[in-house]
Amino acid sequence: MKYPALALLCVFTSFCARSQGTYNFLRTDVSARAAALNGSFVSMTDDPNVIFYNPAALATLTAPRASVGYLKHLLDVNAGHLSYGRAIEGFGTVGAGVLYIDYGTTTRTDASGNILGSFSARELALLAGGAVSLGDQISAGVTIKYIFSSLADFRSSAIATDLGILYAIPSENITLGASVSSLGSQLKTYSGVSESLPLDVRIGITKRPEHLPVLLNLNLHKLNESAPKIADRFSTFTFGAEFLMSESVRFRVGYDNEKRKELKLENSAGLAGFSVGGGVVLREYQIDYAFNSYGKIGGLHRLSLGIALQ
Repeated sequence: MKYPALALLCVFTSFCARSQGTYNFLRTDVSARAAALNGSFVSMTDDPNVIFYNPAALATLTAPRASVGYLKHLLDVNAGHLSYGRAIEGFGTVGAGVLYIDYGTTTRTDASGNILGSFSARELALLAGGAVSLGDQISAGVTIKYIFSSLADFRSSAIATDLGILYAIPSENITLGASVSSLGSQLKTYSGVSESLPLDVRIGITKRPEHLPVLLNLNLHKLNESAPKIADRFSTFTFGAEFLMSESVRFRVGYDNEKRKELKLENSAGLAGFSVGGGVVLREYQIDYAFNSYGKIGGLHRLSLGIALQ
């Protein structure tokens, strides 16, 4: 890798930036489909991974579905997910999910540089929730999640909730979504000082233009965070397009405005912030792939397998 130090900085800025709160691995895109759309997933439907973005969308599942995925991050960082959702007659739709990240093993040294062994770091989130339809066009959902983080001999944990709402306008082929993620607090701190969770208020819209086989997605993220100017509150946006090439083939592209600005190096961002991917449906199975560019630093590869259970 041409920029190993910058790659390491990028990983830990993305996931472990303690100055801005801990558990930032919760901002990781989950599933290759969502990553190919660069996280524009708040208003997407009929996918068990909506539990990580907007629990209200669980109500749109047309069949019991499961998903498992793997992410090869920069350096030795690996991550993955598992999700499941199904409708229960007379109750609503329930779902569960697991998100984990393993930062690998790092050499432990003393102040003089003497090697003392090694240490590792890992993080995990367990989710469970459900959604109910409040009419023909609107649904609401809630998720409870337990969060665990370890760094060498230190441990930390937290409890949080995600809230979501989804509104469909069938006559316009439009779906609107909004969610509040990681609303909660720590149960156990690393050093006795309580840290904030990565609270995120998001809204999104999905539109299928008439006579065009494509789903267009626009999401606004971090609307809860302060900014010097009102316009700056809307600069953290993502865009994604899913092209329905046939009944069984999908092609996807995405753009993340915040990542592109953050990953600009030497007056050039290259393809940082852009993503591409695709998927193939084979009967009850769906195989998806995504590549997210970090510009000169490198890129991320994801694979996901979805299963429709009868």
